[in-house]
Parts: sequence; structure tokens; C-alpha cells
Amino acid sequence: MDEQKRLLLAVVLSVVVLVGYQTFFVKPPEPNNQPQQVQNQTTEQPQAQDKRSNVTEYKAEQNTAKTAAPPQVVKPQRKEYRTISVSTPLYNIAISEYGAAVKGFELKRYRETNKKDSPLKQLVPKQLVSGTILLGLEEKSVPGLKDAVYTAKIDADETLVSQGEKTIEFIFETPQGIVVKKIFTFKADSYLIDCDIVFQNGSAMALNDSLVISTPGFYDDVVKKQSRFAFVGPMASIDNKYKAIKPKKIKEQDTYLGKIDWSGFTEQYFLTAVMPQKAESINTTDTKLKLSFVNDIVTSSYIQKMDRLDPGKQADYAFTFYMGPKSLKVFGHYDNSLKNAINFGFFNVIAKPLLIVMNTIHGVIPNYGVAIILLTIFIKLIFWPLGTKSYRSMNKMKKVQPLMTELREKYKDDKQKMNQEVMALYKTYKVNPASGCLPMVVQMPIFFALYRMLYQAIELRHAPFFGWISDLSAPDRLFDLNFAIPMMQKPYGIPMLTLLMGASFLLQQKMTPTTGDPMQAKMMMLMPIFMTVLFINFPAGLVLYMFVNNLISMGQQYYIQKKFA
Repeated sequence: MDEQKRLLLAVVLSVVVLVGYQTFFVKPPEPNNQPQQVQNQTTEQPQAQDKRSNVTEYKAEQNTAKTAAPPQVVKPQRKEYRTISVSTPLYNIAISEYGAAVKGFELKRYRETNKKDSPLKQLVPKQLVSGTILLGLEEKSVPGLKDAVYTAKIDADETLVSQGEKTIEFIFETPQGIVVKKIFTFKADSYLIDCDIVFQNGSAMALNDSLVISTPGFYDDVVKKQSRFAFVGPMASIDNKYKAIKPKKIKEQDTYLGKIDWSGFTEQYFLTAVMPQKAESINTTDTKLKLSFVNDIVTSSYIQKMDRLDPGKQADYAFTFYMGPKSLKVFGHYDNSLKNAINFGFFNVIAKPLLIVMNTIHGVIPNYGVAIILLTIFIKLIFWPLGTKSYRSMNKMKKVQPLMTELREKYKDDKQKMNQEVMALYKTYKVNPASGCLPMVVQMPIFFALYRMLYQAIELRHAPFFGWISDLSAPDRLFDLNFAIPMMQKPYGIPMLTLLMGASFLLQQKMTPTTGDPMQAKMMMLMPIFMTVLFINFPAGLVLYMFVNNLISMGQQYYIQKKFA
């Protein structure tokens, strides 16, 4: 097989892999970057609402919470209960006395979209009517705990934690004399929230049960489609290993045993997690992860066996909750294993170092578009010797092209003889056909690793480059057209950067030695068009990488051709 056929085969295989990966594993995000769990829940609110709209909304609904609860929820013990709002420099959180559950959580440094007037990012969708960080007992040995109405030991409904930390205690007592406390500690400079859960047994019976802390998440068909390109669902660190469970797999296995460092529910860019403090000291036979998927709600429940609590005794259980971005920079400040929540699947071993390098560059030059360009140059320098070898091989092939054309014409009726003569020609001129395809094959893992990294890295979420490229995690669109364009997902516009990338593919193709087979030559010239259409809905960050990579490759190829002409 001559070099052109090998090159064609390599390109076709690469395209098949790209198309297959795009078709079966990737679906580009919604153009307006709506949250993965719910659509913007403030669009129907009056425009004059408070900046902390979602948090204040829960306070306004506190007297009607019974009607908002799901049908199976038992009526609370009190007709009225408060919602306590806590504001820190990083977030606004709303905790209801009903269940002492988190009913709202707004991130102050992140918004729903990249528009200036966009509301703050909300981590608790309205579909979770009971909220998140829910407390229960596996055997339900404390009557009414599931639907308990706690009493918040704080006079004001709103409090500010601008520095240091603040503790708020929620207390529930049963008629039998069992007291349950959820004691939250909020820190001004951290997304971590400490929570001590205390049981005081004032009853006449011993308490022997298992503690359950649940982190539900919303997962409907829309979220399911979005999760094809970035995992959405329950995840955990079990026996020091990252574990992500697809909701459709829960029926096959809903219980996981082992040492659980943390468990929770993840979106594309954000995470809600429960971490038992001093997890290493807990017997692995006493903990498990239980999952359920009912009515579009996926619930991840951390279950820990409690010590027997005799009458008159007290037991304390310490946890840390995390609700915030999946960011290496943020996780780097914490002494725990949350950093393992950033996982790029099969390509994690390549993608995570690339993310670290990109963030390091951004620390010097605060523009992620520039960081991607410099990262591309860095990768190209690593593969420079391999590229040089490939272009030298192409240059040799260009020199023997006339001889190959003569052989094809001479033996056009005897394919076997023609292949034998072509191979003899390669041997005589010391040409290796495979060397021209090798760089493409070697760099494919890098491409896919970047593909995953650029889709999931929160650093690129709403990160602008320049001009019309206002979000490197979304497709580039110049102008906002009000009509549909074939093969393009909303929003519709001119994919200028993608067109420039396609033009670079075309120029690079023209620089490549032409094949002796006219049909193959025509097919190769169609490749730039195909790649342009393929990339039309890719994130601008990935298109930028390919465009810069093509420019450098053309420069290297031009240099080699001139040097060895």
C-alpha cells in the first residue's frame, strides 16, 4: 500500500473516531449555558426583586411550604416555620426549619449565563422541593424525623458572615424525649460547611440505627442528553477511588460498600458533596452508599452505622458539606480528597496535567484564550521532532511522486505487480510511508484529552477571549441571526473562528504532496469542508486550539520543505 493510501486510511479512521465520539459520547451544551439541572428559575420573577432572589424567595414561601412539598411528605408539627438566610462573600444559603434542609444555594462568583444581568448560579433546583443535605435514619427509629420541623437558635431570619465563622443550631425534639441537633458552621472564606449532628436520648428505649445523609439531584431527559458530554449524576470517592454512577445503571446496582471519603451529586461544573470528618477512623463495614432514581430525582445517600445510644446518653457525628465549583484552584486550598471529583474519564491522566499547565499560564497572563494558544505551542514543541520526521517523509514522497505515477500507469492492469514495484521504490529511496501518518495517530489522545478538558474545566465557563468570543466553553458565533442554519445548534450566527480553522485545514491540505490517484486527491480536498462542519458546534476553546495547531504545523511544514528542497 502506497503512502497516499495509508495517509487516506489514517485520516478516514481519525474522522470516524471523531464522528463516533461526537455522535455517541458528546452533545454540545445549550447555547445560552443554562444550568445542567434546571432552567433559569428566576426568569418568571418580577424584575424588581432582591439581588438574592432565590434565597429571599424561600423566606416568602415559608408559610406555604406544606403545599409545595411532595404528596408523600407528612404534615409538619408546626404550622409555621422560618427559613434562615446566611450570606458570605462566596455564597448565599437558605436553610429551612422544615427538615433543617438546604433549600437554596447561590454562588456569588458564578452566574447562570455570561450575560451581565444574569442571576447568580443556583445549586438547588426547584424540582428538589425538600431541598438537599437531608437527614434521616435508615430504620426510621426516631418518629417524625423525616418531616421534622426544627427550631433555629437564632433570632434574625438573615445573618451575614463577612469574616471569620458563624454557628447556627437547629433543634428538634420528639414527644418521646429524643433530641436531634444539626449544628452548621459557616466560614467566610470557604465553600466548606461543617455540620455536627447530635443525638440526645431522653427516651426510655435504646437507639440503634444508621445515620442517612442524602444529596438528591434533578435528572430528566434534558439533563440526560447534556450529560453525554460531561457527566451529571451521583459520584463518590470509595476506597480512595473515584466512582461515577450513571443513573441508568442504578437499577443494576444501587448499593456500594467501602470506605467513603465523600459522596454527592455533580453537575457539569458544580458539586454538592457530603464528607464524614475523620473518615479513616470509621470502620468500612459501617458505611455504604445507597442510590435511588425515582421521578427524575436521583438520590445519593451516605449511610453510616451509629453506635448504640442508651437512654440518657449523647452521640455526636461530624460532617463537612461542600457546595461549590469543581475547581482545582478551590480544591487545592482544602486538605481532603475533593480534588478527585475533577475527573476526565479515560483521558484523565493526560487531561488533568494539561489543565494544570493551562491554569499556570493563566496565572501569568490572565486570559484563557491566550493560555490555550500558549498551551498549543507547548504541546507542539513536545511533538516537534516527530512532526519534522513526518514532513521530511512527505518531502521525500514528493520527490518520488513522478516515478510512482509512471508505475501506476505502467502496471494499471496488474495491481499486485504495481504494489510490489511501489514497495521496491520505497526501499530504494528509503521512504517510510507510515512515518507521515504517525504524528496524527500519536496526537489523537492529546486531542481527545483537550476535548474533555475544555468541555469540563470550570475555568473556561463564561471565560472571554476577545471580540465576539465571549465564552470559550461555548461555540463561537459572530452576530445573532434569527434564522436557522443547517448543522448548527442555537444560537445561530457566523462561526468565524471555525471558518478560519477550516481555511487553515484547506491551506495545509494544499501544502501536502498530492496523490497520484485523482479520486483520492478529490476526497482529501473535501476533508477541510468536513472538518469545518464537524467543529461548528464545538467549544470555541477547542476550535482555537485546532486553528493555532494548524498554523504552527503549516509553518513547520513550509520550513522543512524549503530546507530539504
